Amino acid sequence: MNKMMMIKQYLTARQTLIDKSLDSLLPESQGTFSDHLSAMRYSLLLGGKRLRPILCLAAAEAIVDDPEIIADMLPTACALECIHTYSLIHDDLPAMDNDDLRRGKPTNHKIYGEAAAILAGDSLLTYAFELLTGQGNRLSPEKKLHITNLIARASGPEGMAGGQSLDIANENREYPFELLKTIHRSKTGALIKCSVEVGAIGADASPEQVRRLEEYGIQIGLAFQIVDDLLDATSTTEILGKTAGSDQKNGKATYPSYFGVDKTRQIALETIEAAKSSLSSFDQKADPLRELADYIASRTH
Repeated sequence: MNKMMMIKQYLTARQTLIDKSLDSLLPESQGTFSDHLSAMRYSLLLGGKRLRPILCLAAAEAIVDDPEIIADMLPTACALECIHTYSLIHDDLPAMDNDDLRRGKPTNHKIYGEAAAILAGDSLLTYAFELLTGQGNRLSPEKKLHITNLIARASGPEGMAGGQSLDIANENREYPFELLKTIHRSKTGALIKCSVEVGAIGADASPEQVRRLEEYGIQIGLAFQIVDDLLDATSTTEILGKTAGSDQKNGKATYPSYFGVDKTRQIALETIEAAKSSLSSFDQKADPLRELADYIASRTH
């Protein structure tokens, strides 16, 4: 079996595990808050790559070969997906990117209305911290506090939300490439890097192991956004499951707008190689992380 087939099997197994966990952890759509819970569940259970929770689990696996660590880290992994999903709901709103499709289905506000979509996103963000700190999370109190703090920082004013703010504020403007790197590093890269970092911390990685996995996460986060820029410029709405060409429509600067498509592809591959290089001191337990890097480079949606 070649490596691409192996990583596809790995991703399918992990996606199934995470989907089942999310379904069981989020309350059912019933009772007084049934409409609100339905809006939350709609976007959270719509599918998707589940990249952030998978990276969290794969980073833990790179440290210790113990099935129990996966069970211990699942609430953290699911919390990361709740935060990611909240960001997608809000990104799609008319005041933001104004998208009609997400993962090939109508966006949340198209189904439930704008106000309900905002509140669904709010609750997913808040529920993530219930998962991180609640009794169902089997990590030690010290780990819970450390991991919760890192995820909050990656999601907030100098992370994902701050990066989105910069992105929106600079639409239809010319700005230096350094600002584009800051936007990508914050808007997309911060939570991806954090996903790897908290997986390592949950598995009792050494400071040096955490440092190397952080570097991997930085490079993977950048590569993911570069490939996203490429796909937006070169793919179709049918393949992407969301509106193609939205970056140009919204006046956003991207790697292709600075370097062209061919040079951007080269930069993406160089970034992937840098990510894999950061894992040089890890043994075969880190192979899923290495193969995830190649998968990110070759993805089509």
